[in-house]
Amino acid sequence: MKLVVLTGIPGSGSTTLLGRALEKVDYVHLNYGDIMTEIAIKDGLVEDRDSLRKLPAETQKDIQAKAAKEIKARSENDNVIVDTHCTINTPAGFLPGLPIWVLEQLQPDLFILIEANPDEIIYRRLNDDTRERDLQKASEIQLHQEMNRATSMAYATLTGATVKILRNPDNHLDVSVSKLVDVLNL
Repeated sequence: MKLVVLTGIPGSGSTTLLGRALEKVDYVHLNYGDIMTEIAIKDGLVEDRDSLRKLPAETQKDIQAKAAKEIKARSENDNVIVDTHCTINTPAGFLPGLPIWVLEQLQPDLFILIEANPDEIIYRRLNDDTRERDLQKASEIQLHQEMNRATSMAYATLTGATVKILRNPDNHLDVSVSKLVDVLNL
């Protein structure tokens, strides 16, 4: 069984791409934040996902580790693809989405980064009425994608996983889906 981590910055199309690819592959899709929320609710720590970030840092770390352990257990019997953030762009700088205590539990086989042209990402964000996103310059979006590349290679160094970068240009969704399906079926 394989455990794959799929990431992409907001507007890269990673959610759309993953949704279409899952129709064609035998993988269980798990969202890291959803698993963390389920654990925190079950433990009586929060009532909803938005309350997670208000918990003390040590409590959040504990929940992250428990989520990783649960995801790893699921990958023993099924191919699993984990949808999460490689890095989070905060006002204080870039925060790793998968700290060492998570990577030690997960031990993924593959990291897939979904990328797109920064101008296309800006356009997608502006036209997505379902989310409220900060406006960013193309250079800031490019930097975030570069940080994801560097961070995913650091993750791979720690876990022995491989890193695959897939481009998701506008008007080529079917091609991008096909490439993702091919990678997942290797």
